[in-house]
Amino acid sequence: MSNTKSQYLLLFRGTDWYRQLSVNELQDIMGRANEWFAGLAEKGIYKAAQPLDEKGATIAFKNGAISDGPFTESKESVGGYLLIEAESLEEAVAIGRQNPMIPYGLVIEVRPVAEDCGATKLARQKDNAAVALA
Repeated sequence: MSNTKSQYLLLFRGTDWYRQLSVNELQDIMGRANEWFAGLAEKGIYKAAQPLDEKGATIAFKNGAISDGPFTESKESVGGYLLIEAESLEEAVAIGRQNPMIPYGLVIEVRPVAEDCGATKLARQKDNAAVALA
């Protein structure tokens, strides 16, 4: 195992996981979730987090024009995020699995944070190839 840590974004999917819970259940779960977040902060794992409002828009290029469509379907929309540091994707997944909201329907997508987007990497590769051919 390496000592180098990378950043991982945990996307909290599903904005309606809690709607069928009683007030007592919700208070209990949120208390445990806040303790989980605080524990990650104490260990230096937690870097940033924020809930997202349920309102929003999707911007896409369709039929030759840019459109601002409705937000994605509620059960699939991103309700918040957590940015952490971990030694591997497996460790980041293990951290995410400890979230006390998962048994109630929260879905967490874990993604490594890349230094560059795929398009930038490809453009750089093509530029390097062109320079090598010149």
